[in-house]
This record gives sequence, C-alpha cells and structure tokens, in this order.
Amino acid sequence: MIRFKLGEVMEKKRFADGKRFSITDIAAATGLSRVTLSKILNQKGYGTGTETIDRLCQFFGCRVEDLLEHLPDERGQSVTSS
Repeated sequence: MIRFKLGEVMEKKRFADGKRFSITDIAAATGLSRVTLSKILNQKGYGTGTETIDRLCQFFGCRVEDLLEHLPDERGQSVTSS
C-alpha cells in the first residue's frame, strides 16, 4: 500500500516557515480541491494521479519520496508480477 505523508510534510513546512497554513491555503496555491486534499490526509489507501503528486511536491518543495511511502501488504503477502 502507498501511504501519503501529507500531514508530516505539512508540519515540517509549518515549522520551517514559522507560520500556519490550512488545506484551504494549499488548495488555493495548487489548484487542487479541498476534498482531494482532505482524502489524501485522512483516507487510508486513497489513490490519486501523478499530477496531484507533482503539484504537492512543487508546493512543499519536496521529493516524491518525502510525500509517499510504500508499506508492505497488511496481510503479510507480497504482490508478485509475472
């Protein structure tokens, strides 16, 4: 499963910039909807496209791996390709 680390990245930016901002601020700056950002932040296993990831990376000045992480399958099974 891919997990978004949006909350962690937001906290790092808040600390680095010394100011607070909200999902509404991110939405306004990136053109992403508040609903999408809320789902990324709160819904486990939410999937989104590369354009969204790109916009978030641009806003936060981070790399993809700062925003996402891969977690092994919760059942302990790995997925194999043919």
